[in-house]
Amino acid sequence: LCPAEAEALVQALQGSELRDIGGQGWLRQHEYVEKLNMHGILSASAGQEQLLTELLVTHAKIPVLIGELISVEIWKHKIFPVLCRLEDFKPRSTFPIYVVLHHEASIINLLETVFFFKEICESAEDSILDLIDYCHRKLILLAARSTKAQAVTSAELCAGHLASPSSMQADPIPPQELQKQAEMMEFEISLKALSVLRFITDQVDSLPLGALTRMLNTHNLPCLLVELVEHCPWSCWEAGKLKKFENGTWHVVPPEDQVKMTKLDGQVWLALLNLLLSPECQRKYHFNGFNKSQLLKLRAFLTDVLIDQLPNLVEMQRFLSYLAVTEPAPPKKDLIIEQVPVIWDHILKKNSGKWEAIAKHQVKHAFSPTEEELKLQAHRWAQTYSLDMMEALAPDKPRCRVCGVEAAKRCSRCRNEWYCTRACQVQHWQKHKPACNLMA
Repeated sequence: LCPAEAEALVQALQGSELRDIGGQGWLRQHEYVEKLNMHGILSASAGQEQLLTELLVTHAKIPVLIGELISVEIWKHKIFPVLCRLEDFKPRSTFPIYVVLHHEASIINLLETVFFFKEICESAEDSILDLIDYCHRKLILLAARSTKAQAVTSAELCAGHLASPSSMQADPIPPQELQKQAEMMEFEISLKALSVLRFITDQVDSLPLGALTRMLNTHNLPCLLVELVEHCPWSCWEAGKLKKFENGTWHVVPPEDQVKMTKLDGQVWLALLNLLLSPECQRKYHFNGFNKSQLLKLRAFLTDVLIDQLPNLVEMQRFLSYLAVTEPAPPKKDLIIEQVPVIWDHILKKNSGKWEAIAKHQVKHAFSPTEEELKLQAHRWAQTYSLDMMEALAPDKPRCRVCGVEAAKRCSRCRNEWYCTRACQVQHWQKHKPACNLMA
């Protein structure tokens, strides 16, 4: 995007009502977010994300994005299950629903890209409390998944890719399958939320009144992060091999790299460093018996190999050694009026008791498009998900849709699917034909 295009998209960002999700106006908002998200990733890879950051701060759009993020989260929890239970819900195409599910991932990915900067964190103002609560909910999901040994496997994730225009197929996917795929996407969203939370902890001195208290005492994030260190939901053993989730995929870790710290491991440790070693945090956190015993579990993980990879952890090691032999004073209760997040509660109160009515409205007006409307939407999606842009973002070479090997040939009509040979393209044609007709 050129600077003028990026500014126009940022200016056009606005909040939407829960009832309007999936509608034409909302879809335009999704297009804006998606284009900014892809622009942000490419700019960050080139070290040029400063322009996007300045635009979001200047036009005060970070609170808008946080509001949209929480709105879609509520839609997934309150309306999506009702939608799947409706007997008359038999959509011609399931891709419009995928777009809504994918919207949350797009926003959290955009926030992860820009929250590295202090001015972004400051521009969130009071909505940072809502974002902290959002990240806490996602980390709870990660911790629950790990303690129940329900790590998402590589096979499940491959089956769970949602945002693909080829999903515009003639045979609708059953509601149960839609829900299963939404749960799989939740894993990647939760990992993005972990990164956003770590960037927030980098700016503890700039956070509004009450944000630190909310992280430390209301949600007890240090103990939750200890849980993630202990159970590590982004790694699992499968058929005797260690697999780790990195850059959007599961991969087998060679024996010599099994002690190597991943980016996700680093995010957890950095967040712990920020929350435990800051003097202000130490003054506010309640080091009671339970919290102290949980934090001391970290000593078992602070090996020489780990500290060599992140030398700052020496300070953590010293702090834990000191904590083990002392009884820190309880925090002073100097906060009389506590700030609380408002976005989640506001949306719930406004729409309480209307979930089924909203679901029926969206089935009629958003998720049951005619053939002509579907074609128009397909062309807009094709422009939004620019294939050249997607290829620039993809870390790996394209793979054959049929057999999965590296592919050099592409469907000449829609230019969306890749194949290794003509034989694979012919074999896949009957499944690909409905989507190809729409995209072309």
